[in-house]
Amino acid sequence: MSTRKWGILLVLCGAIFLEGIDVAMLNVALPSIRADLGLPTGELQWVMSAYVLGYGGFMLLGGRAADLFGRRQMFVFWLAVFLLFSGLGGLATEGWMLILARFITGVAAAFMTPAGLSIITTSFAEGPERNKALLVYSGTAAGGFTVGLVTGGLLTAVDWRWVFFAPVVLSFLILVAALVFVPKSARPDRSGQRVDAAGALTVTAALVLIVLGVERAAHAGIAVSVGTLLAGLAFLAAFLLIERRSAEPLVRLGIFRNGALVRANLSAMLFAAGFFGFQFLVVLYLQELRGWSTLQTSFAMLIIGIDAILSPTLTPRLVTRFGNAKVIFGGLLLAMLSYGLFLPVGADWSYAVMFPSLLILGLAFSLAYGPLTIVATEGIAEEEQGLAGGLLYTAFQFGAALGLSAATAVTVATPHTQTPAALLDGYRAGLLVPFAAAVLAAAIGAFGLRSQRGGTPHTEPDAAAEGMDAPASSVSPVSLASPVSPNSPVSH
Repeated sequence: MSTRKWGILLVLCGAIFLEGIDVAMLNVALPSIRADLGLPTGELQWVMSAYVLGYGGFMLLGGRAADLFGRRQMFVFWLAVFLLFSGLGGLATEGWMLILARFITGVAAAFMTPAGLSIITTSFAEGPERNKALLVYSGTAAGGFTVGLVTGGLLTAVDWRWVFFAPVVLSFLILVAALVFVPKSARPDRSGQRVDAAGALTVTAALVLIVLGVERAAHAGIAVSVGTLLAGLAFLAAFLLIERRSAEPLVRLGIFRNGALVRANLSAMLFAAGFFGFQFLVVLYLQELRGWSTLQTSFAMLIIGIDAILSPTLTPRLVTRFGNAKVIFGGLLLAMLSYGLFLPVGADWSYAVMFPSLLILGLAFSLAYGPLTIVATEGIAEEEQGLAGGLLYTAFQFGAALGLSAATAVTVATPHTQTPAALLDGYRAGLLVPFAAAVLAAAIGAFGLRSQRGGTPHTEPDAAAEGMDAPASSVSPVSLASPVSPNSPVSH
């Protein structure tokens, strides 16, 4: 790759690293924030949930905006918004101020991230060059989360507000580098095109209400939970109806005829649900039941960060030799193994007993995350790369929020007392959620292997037959099972 391309990749890796450490550092700092601002538990969880819902809820709109208004323009503008509101979060003196700042920070990430991903997928040629860039990118994202766990503990020991101020410094450096390295491009021709505001509002409402419905299941009663879920599904149905009839939809529904893209997004959603749900429960187990400190917990989880080393080194070689489908499937099976080994967790487990699960989970992430990113964006027309990135990150964020909510709901609903034995029963029950998510993800991944064995290429049906026209420059869909050749672009 040229020096210019390495500069672009460095900037975008910095941005995804920033997003990873931001989430991880806040997770570690929550107890200190509660103590300082006097937040009840219900309000405290919204400090985290507001970011996730802002991120996941506006991701599709962010992907579409990148395609319509320019990828560099969207990336730079929303990175500046991220910088501003991260700093305002550190200055908050009331809970509502912090929650509002986190929500807008999440919205900024929702516009910034798909723009950054689409810059990569349009700057690097499809095939080995782009695969290498995406695997380095995904490894950096994993490294950000891991570094954030430790950095968050260290900064919180000084003052929790530094958890918000530190990203401001990093954001500024990335912003300056973006202005230098990311090339300007011609403004897209938006003649006759518009932003699908109705679609954006309905899909955001749907995602928020579905997550809320799951989260409320443990403490708001079955009627309220079911009512919230039904309202979310109603908004989802309205979204699909709007998209089907819209001349300029937020999401061209014909894109879902790409079987590889659908499998990648479903697998990503379930993988994220298990990954974040599992880590959340392990942190609770170590701190609430075992009495470990924040720093002890952070260092215990650090081994999962092996994915930051393996993603750009081991994973590209495995993808070259075995293809994306087999590597993804292997990662999902390892996730099942990791969660399964932790299911019988005891009240006095040593770290040596926990270590294999955490190590295997890091390996699973390194095998699954990068190849899923490749499959979800490969073979998509350039003008829809923002949409493809938006779909993928919506799947990841929605899965993370859903996994956290489901694991929390099951854990809280299980114990009838707060004795150590009851808490342990709750954690064991909650751990079934990530295990079940991994099983479902592996089952979906197996369909990619089946397609490969069948040898029948997947072709997208005529979109006009159902009133959903594909763009004239649309590229044939990617097969999840198709291997990557080191000497030629991937063809599907």
